Amino acid sequence: MFRNSLLILTFLGLIGSDVTAQIDAGGIPTQRTFQFRSLSVPLEQLKTIYLKTNDESDFNQYYKSLLQNKKFEESEDLLKKLLKKEPKSSKYLIAQGLLLKEIGKGNQAEKVFANALNNLPKQEFEIRLIANFCYEMAATDLATSVFLQGRKVLSNEQAFVYELIRMYQIKRDKNLLVQEFLNAFETMPQLIQLAQNSLAAIFESDADYNNLQFALYRKIQKDPSKEVYTQLLIWDFMQQHKYEMALIQLIAQDKRTKDDGGQLFNAIETFTANGDYKSAIKAYEYLLTKGAENVYYIQSKVELINIHYKQLLEGKMDKTETQKLADEYLGILTDYGKNSQTIFALKRWANLQAYYLNNPIAAKKELESALLIPGVTALEIGLIKLDLGDIYVLTNQPWDAILSYEQVSTQFEGQPVANEAKFRVAKLSFYQGNFAYAKSQADILKASTSQLIANDALNLSLLISDNLQNSTDSSALKMYADAELLIFKNQSQKALMKMDSITVKYANNSLEDDILLLKSKIYIKGNDLSKAVIMLKELYTKQTESIWADDAIFTLADLYENKLNDQPQAQLLYQKLLTDYPGSMHIAEARKRFRKLRGDNLGA
Repeated sequence: MFRNSLLILTFLGLIGSDVTAQIDAGGIPTQRTFQFRSLSVPLEQLKTIYLKTNDESDFNQYYKSLLQNKKFEESEDLLKKLLKKEPKSSKYLIAQGLLLKEIGKGNQAEKVFANALNNLPKQEFEIRLIANFCYEMAATDLATSVFLQGRKVLSNEQAFVYELIRMYQIKRDKNLLVQEFLNAFETMPQLIQLAQNSLAAIFESDADYNNLQFALYRKIQKDPSKEVYTQLLIWDFMQQHKYEMALIQLIAQDKRTKDDGGQLFNAIETFTANGDYKSAIKAYEYLLTKGAENVYYIQSKVELINIHYKQLLEGKMDKTETQKLADEYLGILTDYGKNSQTIFALKRWANLQAYYLNNPIAAKKELESALLIPGVTALEIGLIKLDLGDIYVLTNQPWDAILSYEQVSTQFEGQPVANEAKFRVAKLSFYQGNFAYAKSQADILKASTSQLIANDALNLSLLISDNLQNSTDSSALKMYADAELLIFKNQSQKALMKMDSITVKYANNSLEDDILLLKSKIYIKGNDLSKAVIMLKELYTKQTESIWADDAIFTLADLYENKLNDQPQAQLLYQKLLTDYPGSMHIAEARKRFRKLRGDNLGA
């Protein structure tokens, strides 16, 4: 039906043929896709063409040109002839009304328009022709009225759905657009994707989404059996990041439809990506209640463990919970064996042992055995060797670590994993106090195709070059490197003590801004956000010339926006970054977030 409507509109000249091609490819037409025929042809030539062809489409172009060129007498003469032949023609009556409006007779024009609407033909195709004429004459409201009156004439409330959706989008009439979709869902629930795309493009604030919620609740109360309303309500909650509310609806819908949980399973990824682990955990726990025979059972069981792992990395677990998590990964290995499918569990178990349970020897042994598992890809072997190199650093085996890193960089030369290995060699050299070599390697990696590696390499190079100006700075930098190594070993408290001792021992060192930034990272990881805020504020207010000042502002703004729920403060900081640090690497992201917090419609 959608494609048929588009073909009709394309035939009429209302839209370009590229729209139908876009629909064939699975796309949704946007306002920019609609193209009108050019009016660059001279008026006299248009007149000649029309008089020769007497074609309706040529009339549209000729008459529009007459009004644009203020040829009112010629327009009136033309309409008198046409209306004499067809006195009840809605199209010619509308043309007459447009002329009256142009010459300042608005009241008369409205009466003529009313007469035209009352005389619409009872033919869907003809009604489209008339609406198309209105649209080409830039009378969008009138075109909308034609479609709405056309429904009454045809006694069909589902007629012209796509055309009215387009009209309301162009007019940016959110309420009528919502109502049009909700009414269309009565017979066309397949419009759900079009509704989501169209509403996302026009909605500008939470108020818009809240209004949609109220309308949907009313529909659901009247007809709870229509799942399309619940689906759109779930989408609405997801758009507003109200994941707990979305979860309630998803579970209720799953129970009501006796589904296999697929829609819920797919939504959990969004919960997790946005840090709502609570909703994600509830969702996975619900899916597990469906039993081991459910298609998502094993995946849900694994992902539930992985969420706990992410919580641990964010400093949200004690040692008892960490041990329980390690046992859960061990359970996967016990139940399903050590193979290419369970290698992820082995790696995470090793990580927990090495960095959280003070058992790096066990971790090293397990990772070394993982290298012998058949069927594991070469890339996965390379990643395991990187993990092994890190554990060699933990166990004070730097040469073994370098060997492991070098094997990866040689085997995967030119690939991102090779640059990662090279950066770890540079970082290990930094820990060892070999600053010249570490900087030389970092300088090479600044040109890496991986933006993350390039940024890390640039930061390491700047850290070294800015703090090697005299022997005092060199000694202070070695203590700072020791602190970073302690952080790498997940010994945050010792790292904080080491950094505090730098200032005591080397009062005039140049590392104050670096220390503040590093401390803030420790506090953020440990979820001690109040202390992180203090460090970041001190950095950008007292160390205004620091190369990390813009990083501090962006990090603090992100904390206010996503952790501390203080959007006004976040907006101010993003604005400060845009104003004071226009060359910052964070500028593009800061601009996007600032505009979003300001309420700009980024999807329009």
